[in-house]
Amino acid sequence: MPPLAVPNGFRQAKGGDSNIVTVNVGGQIFQTTKQTLTLAGSKSLFSRVSESDSVPFIDRDPELFSIILSLLRTGNLPSKAKAFDLQDLISESQFYGVETLILNSLSNPSQFDAYNLEKSLILPLNGRDSPSAISTTPFGSVHVAHGSKITSFDWSLRRKSTILTQFPAVDFLLSISPSVAAAGATDFSGLQILDLENGSVKESLNWENVTKSSSTVQAIGSSPEFLFASFESGRRNSNSILVYDLQTLNSVMEIGHNEIYGAQIDSAIPASKLSWVSSYSLLMASGSHSGIQGVLGNVKFWDIRSGSVVWELKEKVDCFSDVTVSDNLSGIFKVGVNSSEVSFADLRKMGADDPWLCLGDKRKAVNGRKEGVGCKIESHGNQVFCSKGGDLELWSEVAMESSKKSKDGLDDRVFRKNLMGRMKDTGGSKITNMGFGGNKMFVTRKDQQYVEVWQSSAREF
Repeated sequence: MPPLAVPNGFRQAKGGDSNIVTVNVGGQIFQTTKQTLTLAGSKSLFSRVSESDSVPFIDRDPELFSIILSLLRTGNLPSKAKAFDLQDLISESQFYGVETLILNSLSNPSQFDAYNLEKSLILPLNGRDSPSAISTTPFGSVHVAHGSKITSFDWSLRRKSTILTQFPAVDFLLSISPSVAAAGATDFSGLQILDLENGSVKESLNWENVTKSSSTVQAIGSSPEFLFASFESGRRNSNSILVYDLQTLNSVMEIGHNEIYGAQIDSAIPASKLSWVSSYSLLMASGSHSGIQGVLGNVKFWDIRSGSVVWELKEKVDCFSDVTVSDNLSGIFKVGVNSSEVSFADLRKMGADDPWLCLGDKRKAVNGRKEGVGCKIESHGNQVFCSKGGDLELWSEVAMESSKKSKDGLDDRVFRKNLMGRMKDTGGSKITNMGFGGNKMFVTRKDQQYVEVWQSSAREF
């Protein structure tokens, strides 16, 4: 066969023909099988090595090669890999074309272990602005909005880049891919699709009401096919949710368009959080408003195919400070703005008039104090995470005997909470954002110019 086409630092030596492949790396001989090398993929250097009839010589570090070879054999990095700098391993995996294997070993979402999360790393941000929004990708890269800037960390959290946006301050941020994000602000018109590698605006999306006034973004969400954006007019007399094709960014539908007349409080509330519920193919849109009657809000589930609301929850007593929906748990979870208690509504009982079940101590606010103001709640996997000031609660469902049924014939459901972190992780400034990517949780706090990384101690590199 013709000579093997190789990159710099790679040449060939003669050898025999066998299912056993012999490779000379930096003067050290390694042997493996063709089957092992094919696990690296057809575009990797190992693919060409496995097809060679001779003994290739690779002018690279043999110790790092042994780590990469062990990764190929088992799918996991060996314990001796901790003796090396992670960036050296990443650079070496890029040379061989197997960085994806390193990523799968160190930042796979299946490795997320909610019960063993600990604060393990601080990601510092440049400048004086605190984080206003964060967004993650499935394998653990994270984008952080602080002031008019967006700082991105790759999945290894070792490579960092910052871009300057046109916004005075970025309030909403959603990752579309590792290098593209949607961004918006409550005081700057339009939704921008940003290229995070060069800081350019790929697309600017806008909504106009009947008076053709400008509009600002109030929330961003997405599904595998669509991008969702909640807009409010500059005069705050109308709002709407637009649905865009995620690939072309063309507007395909408008739902929830409200023109507000007089004191129509319900329609005056724009959606401030958008969440896709895959198992039901519904979009959850929630929003709240503080006025002389207290805090009022609503949670609506939209069928975007018909453009109609299939379930609406009106919040008047202990309205949510924040609300989230969990596909895995088939439920909605809120933290009350007055009581700071966590409550649950079963999606299997969709349509119920009063579906909320308080999971806490059923405390009532004292002297009109709103103890839940600023509390955040997010779901990830089979758990729900709720911030109370500077602390984190982890809520999980407890398995019950299948014979126990509620009045409607469905299984009773019980949730229990645990406080997260070690003693030294508790307290601190109020938590402002939570995000999840790969096997990590990301946390930001009020007036702090950094991002906390929480992960299982067994997974730390």
